[in-house]
Amino acid sequence: MNSVEKVLQHLAACGLQDRLKTLDESSATVELAAAALGCKPKLIAKTLSFDVNGKAVLIVAAGDAKVDNAKFKAFFGQKASMIKPERVEEMTGFVPGGVCPFAPKEGVNVYLDVSLKRFETIYPAGGSRNTAVKLTPAELEAAARPSAWVDLCKAWA
Repeated sequence: MNSVEKVLQHLAACGLQDRLKTLDESSATVELAAAALGCKPKLIAKTLSFDVNGKAVLIVAAGDAKVDNAKFKAFFGQKASMIKPERVEEMTGFVPGGVCPFAPKEGVNVYLDVSLKRFETIYPAGGSRNTAVKLTPAELEAAARPSAWVDLCKAWA
């Protein structure tokens, strides 16, 4: 089963399988996803992959938010260190540009940043570089089953 099929199966278990969109063009970056979906970049729920003590941690944040290093260090007890592109798939189960908060590899913790709560609709990736999922923040929370909502970003308020 490929990563998109895994995500679709996960979304189906949540009653959200009809929300996955396969796009004709790449959605691998915030800008590309916004252009492909015809929305503002801030509505893209980017999933950032960090290495925390050798384990993958995913932080989902609004497209216009940036991780605040001081907040990250205060929360995780270490400096923010993104997973190297060549290790992203191995550690998360998804290719770079397609990392999403649904059905990651076992042991990967997902956190949702409060920067997402200000929107009615957001678009996280769907497991590949050309998929997106249209959700409300509450639906994202139900489907992603995060460890917590966190305040780890800046520059969006």
